[in-house]
Amino acid sequence: MAADILLYAAHRVPVGGDQDQHVELAPDLAIRFNRTYGQTFVVPELHRGPATGRVRDLLTPTAKMSESDPDEAGGVLRMLDSPEVLRRKVLRVVTDCDGEVRRDEAAKPGVTNPLEILGVCSGTDPADAAARYTSYGDLKTNTADAVVTLLEPAQRRYAELAANPGGVDTLAAAGRDRAAAGAAPQLDAAMRAIGLRS
Repeated sequence: MAADILLYAAHRVPVGGDQDQHVELAPDLAIRFNRTYGQTFVVPELHRGPATGRVRDLLTPTAKMSESDPDEAGGVLRMLDSPEVLRRKVLRVVTDCDGEVRRDEAAKPGVTNPLEILGVCSGTDPADAAARYTSYGDLKTNTADAVVTLLEPAQRRYAELAANPGGVDTLAAAGRDRAAAGAAPQLDAAMRAIGLRS
């Protein structure tokens, strides 16, 4: 990950909460390399957007949602889940029994989770969204709708690509070539700095 950041001279790196340690390594490497071999790499800054926390499991809201969870019916939303499956999973999200809709990670993780998912999917602030709801049912329904709406274009594009495997290979090769061309000047500068190229 650090090589990907440094090879493309990234100034600001958007990052989720569970990737901090990887991104924090990149500036350290750039500073050490630049100090030893001369100014070569941009020293990137970690940039956390307003909604880059960890997405929580729908059935265990105190745990991180994990793509490696083998339970297909569990609390993980998968990019290629059908709209019906996505809705069913979100409508089953674990909340609590007091009925009050408010964002409070410590006291109400089960209510905070769908509020944050709704916020990310719809571009709204979770605390502001909480003020619009008086029942968990409406919150769950609107969150399910927002998830389905957000994933629909990606699912449609996936279906188009899956229908043409040869086209995927062509796109992958073009992406590889573009990435190599973009990284080449920085890689060349680094190799010259350490004396592997003249």
